[in-house]
Amino acid sequence: MNTNITLLIVRLLFSGLMIINHGFQYFMQLWPFNDISVGTKSIFGLSTLFTAILFFIGEFLAPLFVLLGYYTKLSSLVCMLTMTIAIILRHSNNPFTGGEVALLYLVGFLIIFLMGPGKYSINKK
Repeated sequence: MNTNITLLIVRLLFSGLMIINHGFQYFMQLWPFNDISVGTKSIFGLSTLFTAILFFIGEFLAPLFVLLGYYTKLSSLVCMLTMTIAIILRHSNNPFTGGEVALLYLVGFLIIFLMGPGKYSINKK
């Protein structure tokens, strides 16, 4: 199989799943300006609104850029940072029961970061 098609499939798979399974909940919290504190915990002593905005960027906006192939390396780096924070802060007590999904996302975005977006991306047009 062509490497560029494989990179497109990997970008679509990891980014799409990240947006659907994780990022969409932050989009729904921030878009109609519902109660932000529901379901969002504060990290590093920041407010819940700022934390929700950070996770919105890391789990919705950056994967959307990876999906489109727009600033893919920078966006995948943001996704990797978000997943690292999720593994350390959320799943540090038992990483193999809840943290394996975050670890899989981390590895997937690491592959995208190392390989680049491929030929089928917005930056290549």
